[in-house]
Amino acid sequence: MSDVAFREARQSDVPAIVALLADDRLGAGREVVGEDVDAAYWAAFDAIDADPRNVLVVADVDGDVVGTMQLTFIPSLTRRGGERAQIEGVRVRADRRGSGLGRTMITWAVDRARERGCGLVQLTTDKSRADALRFYSSLGFEASHEGMKLAL
Repeated sequence: MSDVAFREARQSDVPAIVALLADDRLGAGREVVGEDVDAAYWAAFDAIDADPRNVLVVADVDGDVVGTMQLTFIPSLTRRGGERAQIEGVRVRADRRGSGLGRTMITWAVDRARERGCGLVQLTTDKSRADALRFYSSLGFEASHEGMKLAL
């Protein structure tokens, strides 16, 4: 994927990122997309951007956002005080799905975690996303834990 550049998201990328997050079966019910981006997204971007342990990443092709993900670096006392990387909000634009971009994105994220000295990379995906589960398994991720959430 030589045409793709990975970079930290800029504030001007927020509308494209929100559109990517909403462009699937589950995201369509969770995200709010309209002419104006909801103020909550701007506040979330500002918080992520200000936090040195978080990076919001976009996959960029000639100035066009075609993918996104968030990396969070989590310090922990477990694993001898090792840091872990959490990958969240992975999305690839519909016309780029199946092109290898998702694989390139995750490989890039794992390489950043390794460079930072993380001992573990973790992510979650909805159990109903069978294709995503197969995809992450093909990259070496194992369903080693049962995740739980509580909506507030």
